[in-house]
Amino acid sequence: MLPANPQARRSRLKIFNAVVCVVGVMVSVYAYVVETRAEEDPKYAPMCDLSPNVSCTKAFNSEYGKGMGLLQRFVGNESVLVQPNSVYGIIFYITVLICGTFDGSGWDKLHFFLCILSNITSVYLAYILYFILYDLCVVCVTTYVCNALLLIGSWYRPSAVVAKPKAP
Repeated sequence: MLPANPQARRSRLKIFNAVVCVVGVMVSVYAYVVETRAEEDPKYAPMCDLSPNVSCTKAFNSEYGKGMGLLQRFVGNESVLVQPNSVYGIIFYITVLICGTFDGSGWDKLHFFLCILSNITSVYLAYILYFILYDLCVVCVTTYVCNALLLIGSWYRPSAVVAKPKAP
């Protein structure tokens, strides 16, 4: 439960944000390592490949594993913008970690916006994972959980959702 004192609540939310972001970065780095090793060595079997239908490499190596399956349509496969999804995850979690350390309405709103955007992306990728690839990627689902937790934490930031009333 969050404390009633706004300063104590903000302090706990900052710690929560930092922990979830660090987990997100670690999971994204693991995903990047797995994806690059799997590209280099087709016989590589990572820990996250548990069965044919529970496989992270199936998701990472799919057409949706880079650029979220969208960027290629706009900028081509060879563009520097088309990176493994894990790279976007690393950038996202570091950005949200930084936003979460600052106080102020603008930072809170940016944090909240980024968390909403990441959850929309998670729903899109989860749909692809389940209904198109017929796969369960433990690493992917872990990032979806991190994104949901960040959104919940962002919702409780004092000035993220509603503006504070001004004194008369």
